[in-house]
Amino acid sequence: MEETISLKDIIKTLKKRLFLIVCITVSVVAVSALVTYFLLTPKYEASTQLLVNQSFEEGQQYTSAEVRTNLDLINTYNVIITSPRILEPALEELGLERSRSDLRNQVRVTEEGESQVVSITVQDPDPAMAVNIANTLALVFQRDIVDIMNVDNVSILSSAELVESSSPISPNPPLNMAIAFVVGLMAAVGIAFILEFLDNTIKTEDDVEDKLGIPVLASISTIDATKVTIKEISHNRRSRTGRETYGA
Repeated sequence: MEETISLKDIIKTLKKRLFLIVCITVSVVAVSALVTYFLLTPKYEASTQLLVNQSFEEGQQYTSAEVRTNLDLINTYNVIITSPRILEPALEELGLERSRSDLRNQVRVTEEGESQVVSITVQDPDPAMAVNIANTLALVFQRDIVDIMNVDNVSILSSAELVESSSPISPNPPLNMAIAFVVGLMAAVGIAFILEFLDNTIKTEDDVEDKLGIPVLASISTIDATKVTIKEISHNRRSRTGRETYGA
């Protein structure tokens, strides 16, 4: 036998478990805020741009083949920049005590569309260190690519600069809390319906009619203990007992 649930039942369940839903949602958002502000380390970003372009004498013109060659080399350069051949000397010049893999995870090399510009982006908890790493990688690559590829077609287009009012790119508290709110709300609603589905107790006359399929003829009201004292209850019992004895 299939059980169907109406919109009225859904709204009723949500109202019944409203306090639980609010508590779970607020708790998840609060935990997200605590983790974001106190546990996650802020990271700053700095970028350096390189121009891949063969040096030409004054008055010499570029050809489409030469431009195409430079564009094809960019894919190779992207791999070389994050290779040990560049990272190792960069670590030595920076004086950092970290592994090449750790530094590689901080570096992102991207192409600027179909142009001959390559961006080296570095993320680090220290904004000054992020700038220093980006510029050092660019200088080391520009210097060593001459020996690696036997070409001299890389120049620094723009260096990374330290900005006093720079803000971390991660974590993003508003975004994290918004995601936590959505996830917490969905989880709370799901828990509310699970609890309602698992609750088989009979609490009202309607529950009796739904479960047994018979009408309710009478009900026993609940006595409010705050309004009726034990003395009054005992007196009523004695009075009923007396009447029954007298009638007999």
